[in-house]
Amino acid sequence: SDHVITIEDPIEFVHESKKSLITQRQVGVHTQSFKSALRAALREDPDIILVGELRDLETIAIALETAETGHLVFGTLHTSTAAGTINRIVDQFPADRQEQIRIMLAESLKGVVSQTLCKKIGGGRVAAREILLVNRAVSALIREGKTVQIPNIIQTQKKLGMETLNDALLGLVKSKTIEPEEAYLKAVEKKDISSRLRTLGYNIDAVAGEE
Repeated sequence: SDHVITIEDPIEFVHESKKSLITQRQVGVHTQSFKSALRAALREDPDIILVGELRDLETIAIALETAETGHLVFGTLHTSTAAGTINRIVDQFPADRQEQIRIMLAESLKGVVSQTLCKKIGGGRVAAREILLVNRAVSALIREGKTVQIPNIIQTQKKLGMETLNDALLGLVKSKTIEPEEAYLKAVEKKDISSRLRTLGYNIDAVAGEE
């Protein structure tokens, strides 16, 4: 029962309006850029906005301001971890604005899902996802610029639905969905996953030696 506006490049899947009214815009066809479409979208009373790619400072700034005014904003970035996503957003801005952006993120960010595609045993791809849900502890770390501590919170808050990338990768190994070597190659924290794979009895010396 909401108005959903998507801004995509390109539109990959056409959504029919059912309970919600869905308006889809394609960059280069219906609009010149993500930022111009995002500005225009705010004049159309949306409840939810999907920004296909947060690719420049101005688009990110408008998306943050939009979230602050009570809209639900989804966006994608090319990052591999939750903490890395937050750092990428903050680092887009000049140093004198970064503290303000951290405060805005701490107040508006609801969560981050980072997706890494892995080769499945037998063919195809499967996604390993790192999931961060923003609570008071995470907000405090974002505000104070201590994003390096975010993986520890994800690790200790599994019961809330959070999961580190390494835990997701190990889960795929245990379910025989991906090879242990693939998990090692796709991991960001190599040392941690290496020791945990060895504890489980997997030998990854062949790929670990090449790194």
